[in-house]
Parts: sequence; C-alpha cells; structure tokens
Amino acid sequence: EPPDTPHDFCCQTQDMRTITCTWSPGGDTYLHGRYSPTYTLSEEFSQKPVLCTVSCLKQCSCSWDIDQQKIYNVTVTVENPLGKKTAMDVFDVTHRIYPAAPFQLWAACTDTEITLYWKRRNKEIELFCQTEVLQPDGKVELHNSSEVHLHFSNITLSGLQPYTDYTVRVHCAAAGHFWRWSEWSEAQTIRTREAAPSGKLDIWREITPVWGGRNVTLFWKHAPSFRANGGSISYEVTWEKAEDGSEPESVSLSSVYNSTRISIGTCSYRISIMAKNSVNYSLPSILIIPRATGNSRTIFRCTKELKEQQVNGTDDGIFISWEPKAVYDSYIIEWCNFPTLQLCDLQWKTFEPNTSSALINSAAFVPGVRYSFRVYGSVANRASLLEKKIGYLRELPPLLDPTVEKVGLTSNAVTLSWDSYPTNESQSGFVRGYHVFISPVQEDCSLKGSKKHVLPDNSVLCKYTIDNPEEKRYTVKHLLPNTKYKLVVKAYTGGGETPIVNFIYIDTPFNSNLLYLLVLLVIVPSLVAALCLWKMKWVKECCCPVIPTPNKSKVLSFKEFKVRS
Repeated sequence: EPPDTPHDFCCQTQDMRTITCTWSPGGDTYLHGRYSPTYTLSEEFSQKPVLCTVSCLKQCSCSWDIDQQKIYNVTVTVENPLGKKTAMDVFDVTHRIYPAAPFQLWAACTDTEITLYWKRRNKEIELFCQTEVLQPDGKVELHNSSEVHLHFSNITLSGLQPYTDYTVRVHCAAAGHFWRWSEWSEAQTIRTREAAPSGKLDIWREITPVWGGRNVTLFWKHAPSFRANGGSISYEVTWEKAEDGSEPESVSLSSVYNSTRISIGTCSYRISIMAKNSVNYSLPSILIIPRATGNSRTIFRCTKELKEQQVNGTDDGIFISWEPKAVYDSYIIEWCNFPTLQLCDLQWKTFEPNTSSALINSAAFVPGVRYSFRVYGSVANRASLLEKKIGYLRELPPLLDPTVEKVGLTSNAVTLSWDSYPTNESQSGFVRGYHVFISPVQEDCSLKGSKKHVLPDNSVLCKYTIDNPEEKRYTVKHLLPNTKYKLVVKAYTGGGETPIVNFIYIDTPFNSNLLYLLVLLVIVPSLVAALCLWKMKWVKECCCPVIPTPNKSKVLSFKEFKVRS
C-alpha cells in the first residue's frame, strides 16, 4: 500500500539550540526491507535539505541544530515504491519553545507557608512557572510564578495549615510566547511546621450525685473548627470553685483519652479543658457546674420532673425539636448510642441559638431500640435541662405477647387481664394499644360489637381494639353458654403486631337461668298439682263424708233376719 500522510507533524525547541520535529507515521504499508517507507525533511526558505536522522518507534522524530534563521517552513516527505505523501509545518522558532521540566525541588517552610525552590535547564529563556499544590482533602490548587533567578526559581505558598502534608510539583512555559507547558517535575511532599492548637474542644459533662458531693464525668472531642496543629497532643483538665477563688486542681491526660471523672463538692465549679502540643495550649473550653441544692441528707437538684415526649424516627435519623428561648446562646442534645449497656457511649451535639430542631443520626442506631434524648439550653457556659425525648429509629412489633389471665367467666362473658405486661423501654416500639381476638372453636365468630379478622386459613375471628396502652383489662360479652372458645391478646406498636400463632381456650358454663326456668315451668306446677290433689281429698272427706249403706251396717245385721231385696 502507499504510505499514509504523516499525522500531527510539529516542530519545536527546548533550548533555542536544537529543533525537533515529530509526527505519527500512519498505518502499515506491508512493505519491508528496501521497500519500506523512507522519510526526508527539507526547509523551503533556505532551499536546503534538513540534515537529520529519522528514528521511528511509536512516533517518528528528527532533530537538527538551529542557525541564525528564525522562520521555518519544514516539509516531511514519506515515500515507498507505491507512492509519496508530504506534510508541512511553518513556524517561528521563538514561538515554539517547549522548556525542559524543572528539577531538584527543595523547600523552606513555616507553620503556614512553604517557599518552594527548583532548578531549570533553560537559563537563557525567560519562563513563567505554575505550581500544583495537592491539599490533604484531595483538592488541587494552582499557583503561578514569574520570578526567575539565574540558577533557580522559587514561589511562596501561603495560607496553609500547620503540621500538614502538601504534595507539590512544577511545570514551566516560555514567558514571551506561550507554546506549551513543560513536563511536570517530580512531585515532593512537604510538611508545614507545628503551631499551637487552634479552635476549642467541644466538651460536655455527666453529673452523678453522691454522698457529700458529686461525681462529674467530663467528655471532650474535636469540634469541626478545632485543629491539633501538631503530632503529639495531650489534654489539660482544670477545675476550681467558682465563688471563693480556691486553689485550682488539674490533671493531664494523653491523646488516647477523651473523658475523665472528677469529684467535686456541692458548690458551683468552673471547669476548663485545653489541648496542648509541643508549641502551646489551645484556647480553653469552659463549663460551669451550678451549685447543688437540697437538704442536709441529699444533694439532688430540685428541678421539676419533665415528662418524656415521644419523637419519630426516619430512615436518616431521629427528628428532635424543642421550644427555643431567647435567653440561651446555644443548645445541646445528649443521648447514648447503646442505651442498654452500662457503658452507653454518651454522645452530644451543640447547636446555634437560632436552631429549634435537628435530625440526630448515628451509625450505632438500630431499629427496635428506644433512645432517650435530653435537650439542654446553655447560657454563659451553664447548661439547664429543657426537655426530654424518647424515640426509635424504626419501631418493630412487640417481641412478646401479653400473658393473659381469666379474672371472670360467666356463660355469656369473659373478663381478661394482662396487668404485668410492660410498656417501658424494653419494648421494640411504643405500645399503642391491644387487640383481643376470639372465636368459637367449631365455627367462625360473629359477636356483636366486634370487627371481623380473617386468618390466612380463612377462618374468621372477632376483633376488639383497645387504644390505651395502660388499659390492661377487657370483658368480651355476648358469648354463648356451654361453648368452647379460643382467644388471644396481641399488643401493637407503630411497627404493627406479630402474627397470631397460639391461642388460649375457655369453656363457658351452662346458663343457670335456663335451669331456673325449667324449675319454674315443670317442677313447681307439678308440686302445685300434687298439693291440689291432696287438698281435694281432704276437703271431700271433711265436707262430704261417705254415708254408710244400711245393708252394710252392723247395727242392722241380724243373723236371724235377713232382708231380701
């Protein structure tokens, strides 16, 4: 095949001493040996062939020395026995400078600045350079620099974070006529120097009354605005009475700790927590523990008991809202990630004063667990409990059915009780009420006042609903006497109720009223009839005695005389 036209034919220089032209050779001609394509370069303005050696691998190139000429019209010709093709490039060599990459980078730095230096090979060419800075969060910043020295160039990068690693590299281009950037230098990672910790720690406390004082567990974590600014950090905890100016007490803890417990009296205390590195301390975070109030035997604070309010969970967390008050400068929500454990992993989150709701989420939240939240208002570092909330990420059906007892049974009614059934935090949802299901064993149910409930086997139960979780007694009426019934009581939550599996059975007794009716309608009339019969005989004998027959009278009976009829 004839050769393809050379693609991407372009000429440039790195040092204004040598011109290098490059091009793509095109497809295979399937001619080899002495029939392979040959390349020649010529320059039209000088009318001279270009004396250079062509080398082709993935790309072809050819280089030659620059003389006094500045404008070039270079033609590359590719030829084989089947044809010939050409490509041309016209250029001003001073506009085609492609500098060599910078090398030997080094730096001098402070806690917030890096001054980066590098060497360059094209000392006689005026360059401007660009420095790429890779931030720790993956963002890339570009900084331009036009300052050049005879043997090296430099740029000062400012506004950096202390004790932070930055990865930098440099490339350059001709300052007079931009043609293209050089290759990047080798990347260097540079760490700024340490500085004192910036910002404050986010701190919180848990107060436990004890005899004669209080145990205060202090917690701290790095707030979003806090930076350690150093490699090794420790924490300094200081506490003192807020009123009499007594000598403060303090304890130092290493970086592995995020909590500590101290014992204080019943007075008001001021607690300060600071972070410390090899340079200095951070600004202190302050907590004021108010004076404990109470009588001589207890130190419990006299606060009004707050009722727990139920809150709703979503797929993204548990929604908490509260009544804001202008007096507070911040709000704190406190909860435990593992409320059923003794070490519950206490958590807290601080909110701005113009906030009145929040979506609390945690990777530890699971469905079916009740979480308790406390909302505090803080003013001048003093926190006061405002509201209590309880909620589930997602409610589940109750784990256990109520244990039902019969407390009353007649021929047409049964009273059921499940007083021991819990509705507290042990449940996997808020118990909203109960359903009572009942049906005769031998037939479907159709009791007055009930709703029908169809089981998967198409049998029909009667269903009664109790919508008060604290009402744990119910009487089912309108039953038939002398009948066997099956029944079950199910608790339901916001997550529903479990399927019906097991029943309990009762037998209604025979109706005694029927027996009384039988006595009244059969036995009593029989007794009355018998009594009446007996009385009739007595009256007859008294009032109408039997008159003897003369023929049968012994007075008139003579053996000698016989009266013949």
